[in-house]
Amino acid sequence: MSGAISIRAKAAALACALSLTLAGSLASTGVAHADAGFRNWIAGFEKTAVAAGISRSVYRAAFAGVSDPDPEVIQKAQFQPEFKDKIWDYLDNRVNEDSIAEGQRMRTKWKPWLDRIEKRFGVDRDILLAIWSMETNYGKILERKDVMRSLPRSLATLAYLDDRRAKFARQQLIAALKIVQAGHVDVDGLTSSWAGAMGHTQFIPTSYLHYAADMDGDGHANIWASVPDALATAANLLRKNGWQSGRTWGYEVSVPAGLGSRAERTSKTMAEWRKLGFTRVNGRDFPSSSERATLIRPSGSNGPAFLMTKNFFVIKAYNNADKYALAVGHLADRIGGYGPLAQDWPRGYTPLSMDERYELQQRLTHHGLYDGKIDGKIGSSSKTAIMAYQERAGIERDGNASKALLDFLRKN
Repeated sequence: MSGAISIRAKAAALACALSLTLAGSLASTGVAHADAGFRNWIAGFEKTAVAAGISRSVYRAAFAGVSDPDPEVIQKAQFQPEFKDKIWDYLDNRVNEDSIAEGQRMRTKWKPWLDRIEKRFGVDRDILLAIWSMETNYGKILERKDVMRSLPRSLATLAYLDDRRAKFARQQLIAALKIVQAGHVDVDGLTSSWAGAMGHTQFIPTSYLHYAADMDGDGHANIWASVPDALATAANLLRKNGWQSGRTWGYEVSVPAGLGSRAERTSKTMAEWRKLGFTRVNGRDFPSSSERATLIRPSGSNGPAFLMTKNFFVIKAYNNADKYALAVGHLADRIGGYGPLAQDWPRGYTPLSMDERYELQQRLTHHGLYDGKIDGKIGSSSKTAIMAYQERAGIERDGNASKALLDFLRKN
């Protein structure tokens, strides 16, 4: 989907329009009516919703009190880390001491349900735990008002202001209202991310309608409040997209010298890869000679290499990004007790532990350069603060959360 006006331009226009119209509206009426066009869009879309089978009472309840677009939705739509972060930054923020330990704790806490889900759907429990971690940090994000928002307002904002996502947003909004109308969640509980992803395992509404599983047997697949329902729904998605039970997502491998890049993204059987000189880094043999796999080297020839099996590409049905699928697979392995990757990424610096990343953020806060959450995750705000400090200190502005930077901060 594309449009004549770029999302970046619309974001700037929205910010300007909201500041001007909201100020004028507040001054004249004392009530925030930021965008008459948006209210007209909501009123006009009711006819479309009714034609799709949504009752007027459900539609009007969903939009009660909604009068202006959500500017943060447009801002968030411009940044998707799966496609912008370096692979090691992406994984460091998601596969770390905290996410592994919490996953192992959840593995114990939810064992009876995981036993049932694994038996019913044939999907490895650690994969489901890793997805839960990736999507909502084991449900913790659902409690954050700065992340979760009103789904009707979010999707209406995208439909109204984002040409690229307008068709998607309209479809998802209708699907979400069908979920409410069926009684699976009430309007007040219809919360989502900026893009309409819902519940513990972040399903968009159309995917919910296709894959939702009522695991706890109460008659509703409540992925917002029921962890068993959410994990079973994720398992159902993977199963229906071809998950191969009892098999892994891929293998870290050693690449034979002189192969070059000609074999990347090609599919061969494990026997064929073995014949070319590929071996697993842990010294074990490949379990199946006939299984097919694709060679992927996310950071080129200087970083880790993987032979990805079908399950890796099934994970991509959840989020169509190699980084995402690799993070899910690797985190699942770590939760299950396996060690870190044998070969490190070509970072060019020594990375920090999670405790050191907390300390880095705290020190940057002390210097007045960082006002974000102290969570050990080095995102755009942390990198901006790092570069500001590096510029102030007269050292290279690389934005890296490195051991050298933390040592410098400790001494200064």
